[in-house]
Amino acid sequence: MIQQRNIAVCIILSIVTCGIYGLYWFICLSDDTNRVSGDVSGTSGGMALVLTIITCNIYGIYWAYKQGEKIDRAKANRGLPSGNNGVLYLILTLFGFSIIAWALMQNELNNLA
Repeated sequence: MIQQRNIAVCIILSIVTCGIYGLYWFICLSDDTNRVSGDVSGTSGGMALVLTIITCNIYGIYWAYKQGEKIDRAKANRGLPSGNNGVLYLILTLFGFSIIAWALMQNELNNLA
């Protein structure tokens, strides 16, 4: 089961802690999305963070797109209408609005919880 998180609190904590809570939130988003989509072989949150740091966020852009695909798959498995969230998350991340993409991901995960 995934934990519902208050999006406003996550954003505020990310800002107040100068991004440290954002790193934790990134890991939680990865792990929760893997759980909700049933992707047991998916990249863990910790590994996704390491790859994002090592590749100077290139992996983070790919990660955002894949997160959208996993969320869409989870919604389809539950019989819910799904769009193409991966493209939206990709565009937001490309233009430097990662925290907005994370907030949208968290909203979808909260709805699926």
